[in-house]
Amino acid sequence: MCRLVGYLGDRIQLDELLYKQEHSLYNQSYNPLELKSGVVCADGSGVGWYDEAGKPFIYRNTIPMWNDPNLKELSHYVQSTCALGYVRLTGTGESLDISNCQPFRSGNLLFVHNGEITNFQETLYRPIRDSLSDSTYRLIKGMTDSEHIFALLVEMWQSSPNSTLLSALRATLQKLTHLAKEHDTSFSANVIVSDGQAIAASRYAYGIQAPTLYWSCDDANHPTRVTIASEPLSDQNWTPFPDQSTLFVQSESLQPTTSLIMSELPYF
Repeated sequence: MCRLVGYLGDRIQLDELLYKQEHSLYNQSYNPLELKSGVVCADGSGVGWYDEAGKPFIYRNTIPMWNDPNLKELSHYVQSTCALGYVRLTGTGESLDISNCQPFRSGNLLFVHNGEITNFQETLYRPIRDSLSDSTYRLIKGMTDSEHIFALLVEMWQSSPNSTLLSALRATLQKLTHLAKEHDTSFSANVIVSDGQAIAASRYAYGIQAPTLYWSCDDANHPTRVTIASEPLSDQNWTPFPDQSTLFVQSESLQPTTSLIMSELPYF
């Protein structure tokens, strides 16, 4: 299981998201409090962010976050209004390779996933690949279930011109559930995905328990900052995601006229 964090709001330095909080992603890499399996997330880390023009960038490494001075230096320098962070604990049979590290990127999408597809190589590896177009298939560079879930989301995103991040994420979870039923397996999918202008996140599982996920904002009615994380980054103002739920927020939502959208998902 990995640890995730996502942010949309006022421009901040990345170190505020990754290092400065009481229980930051950095702290969670070596002292996770709600990790379901394993002890530490020592198998790599990554961060993705958008520049002022809305172009996404990623930094990934296979070493533990606490041994990566380059990420700390970068986080002092880079500022963004939208960012995703990740620390990795490898799944069974997964290699320690940069292609297996997150965030994953396609076009203007950035994506992180915490969870697993049970017995992935024997169950949904081929069915997911068989459901992809040639162009989406070629996006896959590694062997993780996480990257295959991302490829499936990209497929859903591109196949419908009117897709929103939320509808694409829901369609992805629906497809995964149908495949899991058909091939008699289970999965969990805590996902954060962004296009730089919005963030969609899910806490969802079929057949097993989903990992923990929380969200926080400065003001529920008039938010200017929204943060999502596997574990609370501080001891203030964090709300757990219910089982089978999503959160969606757009940059336009960070205004006095609208609020966050939390919705519950069925087992499709």
